[in-house]
Amino acid sequence: MHGVASGDPLPTQVVIWTRVTPIATATPGSGVGPTVVGRWEVAKDKRFTKIVRGGPFTTSAGRDHTIKVDVTGLDPATWYFYRFSVPKHRSPVGRTRTAPALDATPENLRFGVVSCANLRAGFFSAYRALAARDDLDAIVHLGDYLYEYGPGEYGLGPDDIDVRPHVPAHEMISLGDYRQRHAQYKQDPDLQAAHLRYPWIITWDDHEVTNDAWAGGAESHTQGAEGDYLARRTWAHRAYDEWMPVRMSSTAKVGDGTRLYRRFQFGQLAELSMLDLRTYRSEQVKTALPAPAPASEAALSDPARTLTGDAQMAWLKSSLDREVQWKIVGNPVMIAPVAFGSLPQDLIKPINDVTGLLPTDGFPYNVDQWDGYTADRREVLDVIRDKGVKDALFITGDIHSGWAAELPYDAATYPLGDSAGVEFVCTSVTSNNLKDILAVPRRTGSVAVEQAITANNRHIKYLNFDDHGFSVLDLTSRRAQMDWYIIGDRADRDTAVTWTASYKTDATTGRVQAVGAPVQES
Repeated sequence: MHGVASGDPLPTQVVIWTRVTPIATATPGSGVGPTVVGRWEVAKDKRFTKIVRGGPFTTSAGRDHTIKVDVTGLDPATWYFYRFSVPKHRSPVGRTRTAPALDATPENLRFGVVSCANLRAGFFSAYRALAARDDLDAIVHLGDYLYEYGPGEYGLGPDDIDVRPHVPAHEMISLGDYRQRHAQYKQDPDLQAAHLRYPWIITWDDHEVTNDAWAGGAESHTQGAEGDYLARRTWAHRAYDEWMPVRMSSTAKVGDGTRLYRRFQFGQLAELSMLDLRTYRSEQVKTALPAPAPASEAALSDPARTLTGDAQMAWLKSSLDREVQWKIVGNPVMIAPVAFGSLPQDLIKPINDVTGLLPTDGFPYNVDQWDGYTADRREVLDVIRDKGVKDALFITGDIHSGWAAELPYDAATYPLGDSAGVEFVCTSVTSNNLKDILAVPRRTGSVAVEQAITANNRHIKYLNFDDHGFSVLDLTSRRAQMDWYIIGDRADRDTAVTWTASYKTDATTGRVQAVGAPVQES
């Protein structure tokens, strides 16, 4: 009922996943149903005449009848087919692909890139379009794979219309709630098709638990009325571990840990480091604008506050210093500064010596992203500069809009200074953007906002607050290119999908430039 999925491809390993419904009452989150024994198989052909791996599985209500297998002993850079079977029943056949050998030099890599898929706000046409392609190595999901809200919260447009009501019909809080919501999303036919077609590399943002989460709580969690936050997060992480084709704490075993940040190497051409920017972060600063003086803004640059946590920061810095060409960071929230009233770096320290008021990178408009944790961002940019790192590329979700930006060491004087790398931000699959919230036609109300942001932030080269869809990231040794594809009406399952923009960064430059056409499907 919930399809099949694969993920976390390594040169000789990949995770495969499904769920069994053994009896009618063994619905997701019910906690009932018998133990089930079955078999999994992996083959080099869709007809399974060349089976290369296989074995038994056992599942039960204790893991919500999910099955997750870390298949080993595979060949690098190879397409495989996989399936699961129990007596009298067999799953659909999924397709997956291993990563290139660590010493390989692939000419090209190509990834679908998505984030922010709210089932209540529309149909998953972006997933339908990705499933129809035949030229990707994997799909990268940068967070907000599902949403926690109940009826009347955060639906389509300013009236929060339920295009499709969530199950259960309330905000998910308990383990059973999270299991039911994962199951509902996994029954969407377009999501099933995309999972069946490609391996996925996934991380979480906040809505996999609840809005604006941090290490000890969340903006939308009421301690007491909604129970203990850390217990809620434990249930959310447990359901995620059960229902997603990911390794947590480096294994596919369920319940062995919650560490989700991890690396994937694709030969010598690229390495992808997927971040977890919710589990370890300090609480967000309460306000981002001076009123009347920016006293709270000093906290944005406080080195005692962290977005990544110390261990993940050390791990990220080591990722950026590795020998592969493209150091790609799967980044749940935007790292490029988006600020108003930036002052040159050499003026900020003397002013702060007197007042202690100014954040390092100007007054940001969103303190939930790296703009709210500028000491961490400075640490990342400094290691890029100090180590002479080339081809750092951040791919990002979260903010329901498309961006292409350079990463200046000093935003106030840019472009006179250097860029540490590039950031490409994908749009949302369905979640509301500025056009939707304003309830205005496309390319009307958002244009002035886009112009104001780009005028105040000269490192931002592309911004689209209007559209939903997906992106395709194409890598060669010469350049990295992101193509943005957009959908029409979110409430129409069969809506058209069209290309809208492309930007690239040439190798070693750290700069962004427009491209007149997307990469051709091969």
